[in-house]
Amino acid sequence: MFGGLGPSTVGPTVLRSGAGPLRRLGRPAGYPLWVSSRPSSFVPRSARRLGRSLVGLGRRLPGGFRKAHPPAGSRPGTLVVIEGAAPPRLSLVHLSPGGGTVEERTELDVGEIGAWRERDGTVWVDVRGLGDHDLLRRVGDAFGLHPLVLEDAVNVPQRPKAETYDAYQLYVSRSLLLDPERGLVSEQVAVIFGPRFVLTIQESPSDTLGPVRERLRVPGARIRTSGPDYLAYAILDTLIDGYYPLAEGLTEGLEALEDLVVEDPRPGHLRELNALKRHLLELRRTIWPQREALNALVRGDSPFVAPSTVVFLRDSYDHTVQLGEAIDSAREFAAGLLNTYLSVVAQRTNDVMKVLTIMASIFIPLTFMAGIYGMNFERMPELRWPWGYPALLVAMLAVAAGMVWFFARGGWLGGGSDGDGEGDR
Repeated sequence: MFGGLGPSTVGPTVLRSGAGPLRRLGRPAGYPLWVSSRPSSFVPRSARRLGRSLVGLGRRLPGGFRKAHPPAGSRPGTLVVIEGAAPPRLSLVHLSPGGGTVEERTELDVGEIGAWRERDGTVWVDVRGLGDHDLLRRVGDAFGLHPLVLEDAVNVPQRPKAETYDAYQLYVSRSLLLDPERGLVSEQVAVIFGPRFVLTIQESPSDTLGPVRERLRVPGARIRTSGPDYLAYAILDTLIDGYYPLAEGLTEGLEALEDLVVEDPRPGHLRELNALKRHLLELRRTIWPQREALNALVRGDSPFVAPSTVVFLRDSYDHTVQLGEAIDSAREFAAGLLNTYLSVVAQRTNDVMKVLTIMASIFIPLTFMAGIYGMNFERMPELRWPWGYPALLVAMLAVAAGMVWFFARGGWLGGGSDGDGEGDR
Protein backbone atom coordinates (compact mmCIF):
# COMPACT_ATOMS: atom_id res chain seq x y z
CA MET A 1 0.00 0.00 0.00
CA PHE A 2 1.30 3.44 -0.89
CA GLY A 3 -0.27 6.41 0.83
CA GLY A 4 -3.61 4.66 1.15
CA LEU A 5 -4.09 4.50 -2.61
CA GLY A 6 -4.39 0.76 -2.70
CA PRO A 7 -2.17 -1.94 -4.21
CA SER A 8 0.19 -0.72 -6.87
CA THR A 9 2.43 -2.51 -9.33
CA VAL A 10 4.35 0.65 -10.04
CA GLY A 11 7.87 0.07 -8.82
CA PRO A 12 10.47 2.81 -8.54
CA THR A 13 13.07 2.60 -11.28
CA VAL A 14 16.20 4.69 -11.01
CA LEU A 15 18.08 6.29 -13.87
CA ARG A 16 21.00 8.66 -13.86
CA SER A 17 21.17 11.87 -15.79
CA GLY A 18 23.76 14.57 -16.31
CA ALA A 19 21.10 17.27 -16.70
CA GLY A 20 21.29 19.59 -14.28
CA PRO A 21 10.44 50.15 -7.11
CA LEU A 22 9.95 49.37 -3.62
CA ARG A 23 11.98 50.89 -0.80
CA ARG A 24 11.03 48.15 1.63
CA LEU A 25 8.55 45.34 1.52
CA GLY A 26 5.89 45.31 4.22
CA ARG A 27 6.29 42.91 7.10
CA PRO A 28 5.40 42.86 10.79
CA ALA A 29 6.21 46.19 12.39
CA GLY A 30 9.71 46.38 13.83
CA TYR A 31 11.07 43.53 11.74
CA PRO A 32 13.08 45.21 8.97
CA LEU A 33 14.67 42.25 7.23
CA TRP A 34 14.49 38.70 8.57
CA VAL A 35 14.94 35.19 7.29
CA SER A 36 12.28 33.71 9.56
CA SER A 37 9.17 35.22 11.10
CA ARG A 38 9.80 34.19 14.71
CA PRO A 39 11.96 36.11 17.22
CA SER A 40 14.04 33.05 18.08
CA SER A 41 15.37 32.79 14.53
CA PHE A 42 15.65 36.40 13.39
CA VAL A 43 18.78 37.01 11.33
CA PRO A 44 19.14 40.65 10.15
CA ARG A 45 20.37 41.20 6.60
CA SER A 46 21.34 44.37 4.73
CA ALA A 47 19.30 44.75 1.57
CA ARG A 48 21.51 47.60 0.39
CA ARG A 49 24.65 45.46 0.67
CA LEU A 50 22.93 42.54 -1.04
CA GLY A 51 21.69 44.81 -3.81
CA ARG A 52 25.19 46.10 -4.49
CA SER A 53 26.54 42.56 -4.62
CA LEU A 54 23.83 41.67 -7.12
CA VAL A 55 24.76 44.67 -9.27
CA GLY A 56 28.36 43.44 -9.36
CA LEU A 57 27.43 39.83 -10.01
CA GLY A 58 26.67 40.10 -13.73
CA ARG A 59 26.06 36.37 -14.15
CA ARG A 60 23.46 34.76 -16.32
CA LEU A 61 21.14 32.11 -15.02
CA PRO A 62 20.96 28.84 -16.93
CA GLY A 63 18.70 29.49 -19.88
CA GLY A 64 15.63 27.47 -20.67
CA PHE A 65 13.90 24.73 -18.74
CA ARG A 66 15.96 21.77 -17.57
CA LYS A 67 14.48 18.93 -15.58
CA ALA A 68 15.78 15.57 -14.43
CA HIS A 69 13.36 13.35 -16.31
CA PRO A 70 13.43 9.72 -17.44
CA PRO A 71 13.39 8.74 -21.12
CA ALA A 72 10.08 8.95 -22.93
CA GLY A 73 7.95 5.89 -22.26
CA SER A 74 9.36 5.16 -18.80
CA ARG A 75 6.86 3.86 -16.28
CA PRO A 76 5.46 6.21 -13.63
CA GLY A 77 7.55 6.48 -10.51
CA THR A 78 10.88 6.32 -12.32
CA LEU A 79 13.55 8.18 -10.38
CA VAL A 80 16.31 10.19 -12.04
CA VAL A 81 19.31 11.04 -9.89
CA ILE A 82 21.47 13.87 -11.18
CA GLU A 83 25.15 13.03 -11.52
CA GLY A 84 27.22 14.80 -8.89
CA ALA A 85 24.32 15.22 -6.46
CA ALA A 86 25.33 15.19 -2.81
CA PRO A 87 24.68 11.93 -0.91
CA PRO A 88 21.64 12.17 1.36
CA ARG A 89 22.11 12.95 5.04
CA LEU A 90 19.30 12.17 7.45
CA SER A 91 18.51 13.99 10.67
CA LEU A 92 15.60 13.62 13.08
CA VAL A 93 13.67 15.67 15.61
CA HIS A 94 11.19 13.95 17.92
CA LEU A 95 8.58 15.87 19.92
CA SER A 96 6.95 14.14 22.83
CA PRO A 97 3.14 14.42 23.22
CA GLY A 98 2.41 17.95 24.36
CA GLY A 99 5.87 19.15 23.26
CA GLY A 100 7.43 18.73 26.68
CA THR A 101 10.68 17.23 25.44
CA VAL A 102 12.58 17.43 22.17
CA GLU A 103 15.08 14.82 20.99
CA GLU A 104 17.42 15.57 18.10
CA ARG A 105 19.56 13.27 16.00
CA THR A 106 21.98 14.87 13.57
CA GLU A 107 22.80 11.49 12.02
CA LEU A 108 20.12 8.88 11.38
CA ASP A 109 20.06 5.46 9.76
CA VAL A 110 17.08 4.66 7.56
CA GLY A 111 16.44 1.47 9.51
CA GLU A 112 15.74 3.49 12.65
CA ILE A 113 12.84 5.46 11.16
CA GLY A 114 10.29 2.72 11.84
CA ALA A 115 11.15 2.58 15.55
CA TRP A 116 10.92 6.33 15.93
CA ARG A 117 7.56 6.43 14.16
CA GLU A 118 6.14 3.92 16.60
CA ARG A 119 6.82 6.25 19.51
CA ASP A 120 4.16 8.67 20.70
CA GLY A 121 4.45 12.28 19.60
CA THR A 122 5.60 13.87 16.35
CA VAL A 123 8.70 12.87 14.41
CA TRP A 124 10.36 15.07 11.80
CA VAL A 125 12.84 13.41 9.44
CA ASP A 126 14.90 15.73 7.25
CA VAL A 127 16.71 14.37 4.17
CA ARG A 128 19.34 16.65 2.62
CA GLY A 129 20.79 15.62 -0.73
CA LEU A 130 19.50 13.43 -3.57
CA GLY A 131 22.61 11.47 -4.55
CA ASP A 132 21.64 7.95 -3.35
CA HIS A 133 18.55 6.50 -5.00
CA ASP A 134 18.58 3.33 -2.90
CA LEU A 135 18.51 5.30 0.34
CA LEU A 136 15.77 7.59 -0.98
CA ARG A 137 13.69 4.59 -1.97
CA ARG A 138 14.11 3.11 1.51
CA VAL A 139 13.01 6.40 3.06
CA GLY A 140 9.92 6.34 0.86
CA ASP A 141 9.18 2.75 1.93
CA ALA A 142 9.60 3.68 5.61
CA PHE A 143 6.85 6.31 5.26
CA GLY A 144 4.70 4.35 2.81
CA LEU A 145 5.06 6.94 0.05
CA HIS A 146 3.49 6.38 -3.32
CA PRO A 147 6.11 6.13 -6.10
CA LEU A 148 4.70 9.27 -7.75
CA VAL A 149 5.20 11.22 -4.52
CA LEU A 150 8.80 10.06 -4.31
CA GLU A 151 9.24 10.97 -7.97
CA ASP A 152 7.97 14.51 -7.31
CA ALA A 153 10.43 14.86 -4.44
CA VAL A 154 13.49 13.45 -6.26
CA ASN A 155 13.12 14.41 -9.92
CA VAL A 156 13.89 18.11 -9.65
CA PRO A 157 12.76 20.70 -10.41
CA GLN A 158 9.04 20.36 -9.80
CA ARG A 159 6.59 23.20 -9.98
CA PRO A 160 5.47 24.19 -6.45
CA LYS A 161 2.21 22.42 -5.72
CA ALA A 162 0.03 20.91 -2.99
CA GLU A 163 -1.57 17.47 -3.29
CA THR A 164 -3.65 15.55 -0.75
CA TYR A 165 -3.32 11.77 -0.45
CA ASP A 166 -5.22 9.39 1.77
CA ALA A 167 -2.49 9.12 4.39
CA TYR A 168 -0.53 12.36 4.06
CA GLN A 169 -0.25 15.79 2.47
CA LEU A 170 2.40 16.66 -0.11
CA TYR A 171 3.71 20.17 -0.64
CA VAL A 172 6.53 20.92 -3.07
CA SER A 173 8.28 24.22 -2.43
CA ARG A 174 11.48 25.92 -3.47
CA SER A 175 14.20 27.82 -1.63
CA LEU A 176 16.35 30.53 -3.19
CA LEU A 177 19.88 31.51 -2.26
CA LEU A 178 22.56 33.75 -3.74
CA ASP A 179 25.78 31.93 -4.54
CA PRO A 180 28.86 34.05 -5.35
CA GLU A 181 29.87 31.68 -8.14
CA ARG A 182 26.55 30.40 -9.55
CA GLY A 183 24.39 33.46 -9.01
CA LEU A 184 20.79 32.95 -7.89
CA VAL A 185 20.32 29.26 -7.08
CA SER A 186 16.92 27.63 -6.72
CA GLU A 187 16.66 24.42 -4.67
CA GLN A 188 13.63 22.19 -4.22
CA VAL A 189 12.21 21.29 -0.83
CA ALA A 190 9.44 18.68 -0.59
CA VAL A 191 7.34 18.64 2.60
CA ILE A 192 5.24 15.57 3.35
CA PHE A 193 3.22 15.49 6.56
CA GLY A 194 0.52 13.37 8.08
CA PRO A 195 -0.59 12.09 11.48
CA ARG A 196 2.41 12.27 13.83
CA PHE A 197 5.11 12.79 11.22
CA VAL A 198 6.74 15.35 8.94
CA LEU A 199 9.20 14.40 6.19
CA THR A 200 11.26 16.97 4.31
CA ILE A 201 13.43 16.12 1.30
CA GLN A 202 15.84 18.90 0.33
CA GLU A 203 17.72 19.03 -2.94
CA SER A 204 20.59 20.95 -1.38
CA PRO A 205 22.90 19.44 1.26
CA SER A 206 22.94 22.80 3.06
CA ASP A 207 20.50 23.24 5.92
CA THR A 208 17.96 25.90 4.97
CA LEU A 209 15.63 24.91 7.82
CA GLY A 210 17.94 25.80 10.70
CA PRO A 211 15.58 28.54 11.96
CA VAL A 212 12.83 25.96 12.43
CA ARG A 213 15.10 23.82 14.57
CA GLU A 214 15.97 26.86 16.67
CA ARG A 215 12.30 27.46 17.34
CA LEU A 216 11.83 23.83 18.34
CA ARG A 217 14.48 24.24 21.02
CA VAL A 218 12.49 27.01 22.76
CA PRO A 219 10.50 25.52 25.70
CA GLY A 220 6.79 26.16 25.50
CA ALA A 221 6.86 27.39 21.90
CA ARG A 222 3.69 26.94 19.87
CA ILE A 223 5.58 24.92 17.29
CA ARG A 224 6.23 22.21 19.90
CA THR A 225 2.61 21.79 20.92
CA SER A 226 0.56 22.37 17.76
CA GLY A 227 1.10 19.14 15.85
CA PRO A 228 2.75 18.16 12.57
CA ASP A 229 0.58 20.46 10.44
CA TYR A 230 1.85 23.53 12.29
CA LEU A 231 5.43 22.24 12.01
CA ALA A 232 4.92 21.88 8.25
CA TYR A 233 3.53 25.43 8.17
CA ALA A 234 6.61 26.70 10.01
CA ILE A 235 8.85 25.06 7.40
CA LEU A 236 6.91 26.60 4.51
CA ASP A 237 6.80 29.98 6.22
CA THR A 238 10.59 29.94 6.68
CA LEU A 239 11.11 29.20 2.99
CA ILE A 240 8.74 32.00 1.95
CA ASP A 241 10.28 34.50 4.36
CA GLY A 242 13.65 33.69 2.79
CA TYR A 243 12.44 35.38 -0.39
CA TYR A 244 12.21 38.78 1.29
CA PRO A 245 15.98 39.51 1.45
CA LEU A 246 16.33 38.52 -2.20
CA ALA A 247 13.36 40.63 -3.31
CA GLU A 248 14.60 43.65 -1.39
CA GLY A 249 18.18 43.09 -2.52
CA LEU A 250 17.13 42.96 -6.17
CA THR A 251 15.08 46.14 -5.74
CA GLU A 252 17.98 47.88 -4.03
CA GLY A 253 20.27 46.66 -6.80
CA LEU A 254 18.00 48.22 -9.41
CA GLU A 255 17.95 51.51 -7.50
CA ALA A 256 21.76 51.51 -7.23
CA LEU A 257 22.04 50.68 -10.92
CA GLU A 258 19.64 53.51 -11.75
CA ASP A 259 21.99 56.01 -10.10
CA LEU A 260 24.91 54.66 -12.11
CA VAL A 261 22.95 54.73 -15.36
CA VAL A 262 21.81 58.31 -14.90
CA GLU A 263 25.25 59.58 -13.85
CA ASP A 264 27.52 57.67 -16.23
CA PRO A 265 25.91 54.99 -18.45
CA ARG A 266 28.30 52.33 -19.68
CA PRO A 267 27.84 49.08 -21.66
CA GLY A 268 28.60 47.07 -18.53
CA HIS A 269 25.51 48.52 -16.85
CA LEU A 270 23.35 46.97 -19.55
CA ARG A 271 24.81 43.54 -18.79
CA GLU A 272 24.15 44.02 -15.07
CA LEU A 273 20.59 45.09 -15.81
CA ASN A 274 19.97 41.97 -17.87
CA ALA A 275 21.37 39.82 -15.04
CA LEU A 276 19.04 41.48 -12.53
CA LYS A 277 16.08 41.00 -14.85
CA ARG A 278 16.85 37.29 -15.08
CA HIS A 279 17.06 37.06 -11.30
CA LEU A 280 13.68 38.75 -11.03
CA LEU A 281 12.25 36.31 -13.55
CA GLU A 282 13.57 33.34 -11.58
CA LEU A 283 12.11 34.77 -8.37
CA ARG A 284 8.75 35.31 -10.04
CA ARG A 285 8.75 31.74 -11.38
CA THR A 286 9.18 30.56 -7.81
CA ILE A 287 6.75 32.88 -6.02
CA TRP A 288 3.65 32.72 -8.21
CA PRO A 289 3.29 28.89 -8.16
CA GLN A 290 3.85 29.07 -4.40
CA ARG A 291 0.84 31.34 -4.14
CA GLU A 292 -1.31 28.90 -6.06
CA ALA A 293 -0.12 25.96 -3.98
CA LEU A 294 -0.75 27.75 -0.68
CA ASN A 295 -4.17 28.83 -1.87
CA ALA A 296 -5.00 25.20 -2.70
CA LEU A 297 -3.82 24.16 0.75
CA VAL A 298 -5.86 26.88 2.47
CA ARG A 299 -9.06 26.27 0.51
CA GLY A 300 -8.70 22.56 -0.16
CA ASP A 301 -10.11 21.32 3.17
CA SER A 302 -7.15 19.00 3.70
CA PRO A 303 -7.85 16.54 6.55
CA PHE A 304 -4.24 16.93 7.67
CA VAL A 305 -4.44 20.70 8.27
CA ALA A 306 -6.28 21.84 11.39
CA PRO A 307 -8.49 24.95 11.16
CA SER A 308 -6.21 26.67 13.66
CA THR A 309 -3.27 26.16 11.26
CA VAL A 310 -5.22 27.40 8.24
CA VAL A 311 -5.17 30.88 9.79
CA PHE A 312 -1.36 30.88 9.75
CA LEU A 313 -1.25 29.49 6.22
CA ARG A 314 -3.41 32.41 5.11
CA ASP A 315 -0.73 34.72 6.47
CA SER A 316 1.91 32.92 4.39
CA TYR A 317 -0.40 33.18 1.40
CA ASP A 318 -0.61 36.95 1.95
CA HIS A 319 3.18 37.07 1.97
CA THR A 320 3.35 35.34 -1.42
CA VAL A 321 0.81 37.77 -2.84
CA GLN A 322 2.80 40.70 -1.52
CA LEU A 323 6.06 39.29 -2.87
CA GLY A 324 4.48 38.59 -6.24
CA GLU A 325 3.25 42.14 -6.56
CA ALA A 326 6.63 43.47 -5.45
CA ILE A 327 8.47 41.40 -8.04
CA ASP A 328 6.09 42.53 -10.79
CA SER A 329 6.71 46.14 -9.78
CA ALA A 330 10.46 45.53 -9.80
CA ARG A 331 10.26 44.01 -13.27
CA GLU A 332 8.38 47.07 -14.51
CA PHE A 333 11.04 49.21 -12.87
CA ALA A 334 13.75 47.19 -14.66
CA ALA A 335 11.99 47.72 -17.98
CA GLY A 336 11.79 51.44 -17.27
CA LEU A 337 15.46 51.45 -16.32
CA LEU A 338 16.33 50.01 -19.71
CA ASN A 339 14.45 52.86 -21.36
CA THR A 340 16.28 55.29 -19.07
CA TYR A 341 19.64 53.83 -20.13
CA LEU A 342 18.76 54.16 -23.81
CA SER A 343 17.44 57.69 -23.29
CA VAL A 344 20.56 58.84 -21.44
CA VAL A 345 22.85 57.32 -24.07
CA ALA A 346 20.80 58.95 -26.83
CA GLN A 347 20.88 62.29 -25.02
CA ARG A 348 24.65 62.15 -24.66
CA THR A 349 24.96 61.29 -28.33
CA ASN A 350 22.77 64.26 -29.17
CA ASP A 351 24.95 66.51 -27.03
CA VAL A 352 28.04 65.38 -28.89
CA MET A 353 26.33 65.89 -32.22
CA LYS A 354 25.20 69.35 -31.13
CA VAL A 355 28.77 70.40 -30.27
CA LEU A 356 30.06 69.08 -33.58
CA THR A 357 27.26 70.83 -35.46
CA ILE A 358 27.99 74.16 -33.76
CA MET A 359 31.70 73.85 -34.55
CA ALA A 360 30.91 73.04 -38.17
CA SER A 361 28.47 75.98 -38.34
CA ILE A 362 31.12 78.36 -37.07
CA PHE A 363 33.70 77.21 -39.59
CA ILE A 364 31.34 77.35 -42.60
CA PRO A 365 31.52 81.15 -43.05
CA LEU A 366 35.22 81.15 -42.15
CA THR A 367 35.90 78.56 -44.81
CA PHE A 368 33.83 80.60 -47.28
CA MET A 369 35.86 83.74 -46.60
CA ALA A 370 39.17 81.90 -46.79
CA GLY A 371 38.07 80.25 -50.02
CA ILE A 372 37.25 83.53 -51.71
CA TYR A 373 40.67 85.02 -51.03
CA GLY A 374 42.43 81.82 -51.87
CA MET A 375 41.32 81.73 -55.52
CA ASN A 376 44.48 83.63 -56.70
CA PHE A 377 42.84 85.77 -59.38
CA GLU A 378 45.09 88.56 -60.68
CA ARG A 379 42.58 91.36 -60.26
CA MET A 380 41.53 91.11 -56.61
CA PRO A 381 42.05 94.58 -55.08
CA GLU A 382 42.06 93.31 -51.51
CA LEU A 383 45.14 91.18 -52.17
CA ARG A 384 47.25 94.33 -52.66
CA TRP A 385 45.93 96.25 -49.68
CA PRO A 386 48.56 96.72 -46.95
CA TRP A 387 46.03 95.83 -44.25
CA GLY A 388 44.08 93.27 -46.24
CA TYR A 389 45.38 90.22 -44.43
CA PRO A 390 44.86 91.59 -40.86
CA ALA A 391 41.44 92.89 -41.89
CA LEU A 392 40.42 89.43 -43.09
CA LEU A 393 41.58 87.84 -39.84
CA VAL A 394 39.67 90.42 -37.80
CA ALA A 395 36.57 89.85 -39.93
CA MET A 396 36.84 86.08 -39.46
CA LEU A 397 37.27 86.46 -35.70
CA ALA A 398 34.31 88.82 -35.59
CA VAL A 399 32.11 86.39 -37.52
CA ALA A 400 33.16 83.48 -35.26
CA ALA A 401 32.56 85.55 -32.11
CA GLY A 402 29.21 86.70 -33.41
CA MET A 403 28.08 83.16 -34.12
CA VAL A 404 29.22 81.96 -30.70
CA TRP A 405 27.24 84.82 -29.10
CA PHE A 406 24.22 83.93 -31.22
CA PHE A 407 24.36 80.25 -30.21
CA ALA A 408 24.88 81.13 -26.55
CA ARG A 409 21.96 83.59 -26.59
CA GLY A 410 19.78 80.89 -28.15
CA GLY A 411 20.60 78.45 -25.34
CA TRP A 412 22.51 76.07 -27.59
CA LEU A 413 25.68 76.25 -25.51
CA GLY A 414 26.13 75.30 -21.87
CA GLY A 415 23.35 72.67 -21.69
CA GLY A 416 20.40 74.81 -22.78
CA SER A 417 18.71 78.00 -21.70
CA ASP A 418 18.59 79.20 -18.14
CA GLY A 419 14.85 78.90 -18.01
CA ASP A 420 14.19 82.64 -18.45
CA GLY A 421 12.67 82.02 -21.84
CA GLU A 422 15.36 83.90 -23.77
CA GLY A 423 16.27 80.83 -25.73
CA ASP A 424 12.77 80.73 -27.17
CA ARG A 425 12.81 84.23 -28.61
